[in-house]
Amino acid sequence: MTDEPVYCPAMLVSAPASGQGKTTVAAALARWHSLRGLRVRVFKCGPDFLDPTILAAASGHPVYQLDLWMVGEEGCRGLLRRAAEGADLIIIEGVMGLFDGNPSAADLAGRFDIPILALIDARAMAQTFGAVAYGLMNYRQGLRFCGVLANRVAGVGHAELLRRSLPEGLNWYGALRRGGDLELPSRHLGLVQAAELGDLDGRLDLAARELGAMEMSGGRAPGLPPAVAFRKGGLPAPPRLLAGKRIAIARDEAFGFIYQANLDLLADMGAGLAFFSPLADGRLPDGADGLYLPGGYPELSLDALSGNRGLAEDIVAFHRAGKPILAECGGLLYLLSSLSHGGRARDMVGLLPGRAELTGGLRGLGLMEVDLPEGRLRGHSFHHSELTMDLEPLCSARRQDGGGERLEAVYRLGRTTASYVHFYFPSNPGAVAAILA
Repeated sequence: MTDEPVYCPAMLVSAPASGQGKTTVAAALARWHSLRGLRVRVFKCGPDFLDPTILAAASGHPVYQLDLWMVGEEGCRGLLRRAAEGADLIIIEGVMGLFDGNPSAADLAGRFDIPILALIDARAMAQTFGAVAYGLMNYRQGLRFCGVLANRVAGVGHAELLRRSLPEGLNWYGALRRGGDLELPSRHLGLVQAAELGDLDGRLDLAARELGAMEMSGGRAPGLPPAVAFRKGGLPAPPRLLAGKRIAIARDEAFGFIYQANLDLLADMGAGLAFFSPLADGRLPDGADGLYLPGGYPELSLDALSGNRGLAEDIVAFHRAGKPILAECGGLLYLLSSLSHGGRARDMVGLLPGRAELTGGLRGLGLMEVDLPEGRLRGHSFHHSELTMDLEPLCSARRQDGGGERLEAVYRLGRTTASYVHFYFPSNPGAVAAILA
């Protein structure tokens, strides 16, 4: 890697608020340019797991998270530089509204001088569209914008009205019509996972064609944003602290909340990765030295998980043999005595003396940091379940913003570490190796 910058067209797709359709538009842009033969790399701003599954399907490449606090500026810089070296276009999907959070999507765009595509949900909106666009672009000085895109328009006439509402100097980037065939389904934790959508490719192709339609984009198809200079940076290569170790990792529709950066780090530290499905496999992978149970949707597969007693017994035996287990959120729920959802309770693994119930509202949300005996780790929490645990916490994670009365407990029983926190492994490779070695 040279000291010279690498130039690559890039944009950050952001909006005034959540629910405006950022994932649909970012995925449509990724698929549109991929179909034209360009090499597209996509990132997700913030600690989201679900949107990246859609974005990866749209681009054909793994999607990494960018966050100035959780990933760190140097971590973000290294990920962007590596992507720019092998891409013709970089697309970043923002988080919440453009200026929401600390750090915000605007902070990320400003730090790396990435042009912003302002996406606005135009339902029930006419000339006010131009005012909202103007406000986004002038609220903070020093940000670059490459254009404005209207989502959920009623038709060609509506799109043209919106385009004419833009003040001079604001670039019209196009429009997507509203309609169920373009909307991505969601549930309590966000979008439905890509693996669960049998018609996802069809939806993405349709959205790409809509976005590229000449009559919906003011007479031209979406072009490339300006090139950005991506400079050398990144975190140092981790020591090979897991050389010769084999880590079993749960990965299926019930346990799919995994940062790609976590898998990369384990491999870079020398670990062999053995994936298995708690929904389908009756035994742990042979020769496993450590076990990683990530988050997901175990509550949607209660019967299958409860009925797989062979695997449950294997996990308990693994724990009793003194081998390390790391369980995050859904993985924590799976290790409990029981889990309830919709009035139905089912036995889980029974390794941890506790029970949980899915509730009707959010019980934990935010970027988190925790000081473990092995070191400090960063990550985030996002769950709808209430936990009752007959085990004293080892410690508690604290929110990055210092707010909130509810702290996320971290439990330890022997070599098993479990918490609602989804850890970002590159925030402290040594601590992860010590937990899983």
